[in-house]
Amino acid sequence: MTEQELQAYIAAIRPADEAAMTAARRRQAELAKPPGSLGKLEEMAIRMAGITGQVCPRIEKCRVAVFAADNGVVAEGVSCAPQSVTVQQAVNMTRRKTGMSALAQTFGDDVTVYDVGIAVDVPCPAVVNRKVRYGTANMAAEPAMTRAEALQALAVGMEAAAQAKADGISVLGIGEMGIGNTTTSACVLAALCGRSGAEVVGRGGGLNDEGLTKKIRIVDEATRGLDPADVLGILAKVGGFDICAMVGAFLGAAYYKLPAVIDGYISAVAALAAVRLAPKAAGYLFGSHLSKEQGYLIAMDALGIRPFFDLGMRLGEGSGC
Repeated sequence: MTEQELQAYIAAIRPADEAAMTAARRRQAELAKPPGSLGKLEEMAIRMAGITGQVCPRIEKCRVAVFAADNGVVAEGVSCAPQSVTVQQAVNMTRRKTGMSALAQTFGDDVTVYDVGIAVDVPCPAVVNRKVRYGTANMAAEPAMTRAEALQALAVGMEAAAQAKADGISVLGIGEMGIGNTTTSACVLAALCGRSGAEVVGRGGGLNDEGLTKKIRIVDEATRGLDPADVLGILAKVGGFDICAMVGAFLGAAYYKLPAVIDGYISAVAALAAVRLAPKAAGYLFGSHLSKEQGYLIAMDALGIRPFFDLGMRLGEGSGC
């Protein structure tokens, strides 16, 4: 995919159906209950009508699409977990042995895992191989990827949305797996919103004080001078293949008129990048849970989206979806 093709794709995204939302509001007013008494559930129903074009939409089948990739910045000691966890968990997800995939099984939801840039070959045919490269470069020393590679990863997410539409999926949750990706997402958020590392960096999976200080410094140094308007440039310089694919999935959900659910911090940052590229995509996004990760609310406030639940969760993977 070229940058021109990306712009054409974005231009084809249409806003939610206002007529369907007006009809849904009218229906809510006619139901046997005090007006507004179902609160956020009414808002959700109205927005779902706008996305689907149906006043009474049916949710038949849900899927969590997980994009897995490794990040070269782990060489800087910004993660308390080894990089090998990325491939281990990607495989475990397909076997319903992680938190997210066990929850999905309980609710009867599909799970599809995409290898966008895991640093090793994945010994599991159930993981969809869309590898751009064996992990990104260390963005503390050089750009994480080229613009062409960022576009390639975006296309993986768009493909995932197209496949979900073809499979009759009603709602698409978007998650990730990638050791080091709280650092890359903090960088993307800092660059998009003009924030400092101290504002957007958290402890991730449990970083100690020394690691946290290093992580903040790396975010500040890596994002210095980046143009907030150049979303693709930000993703290429300090992002990850997983984040890029998630951006593409959010864009694809809007393109195919699929409701898309944001998970936690990393998913929220990807959603923000998607909306900065295509403002109309915001109408297709739903929050899930209030992430404990620092910076999450900065991303959600920038999106103008509030999560529905506060469950004290900070697992990632798409578990909130």
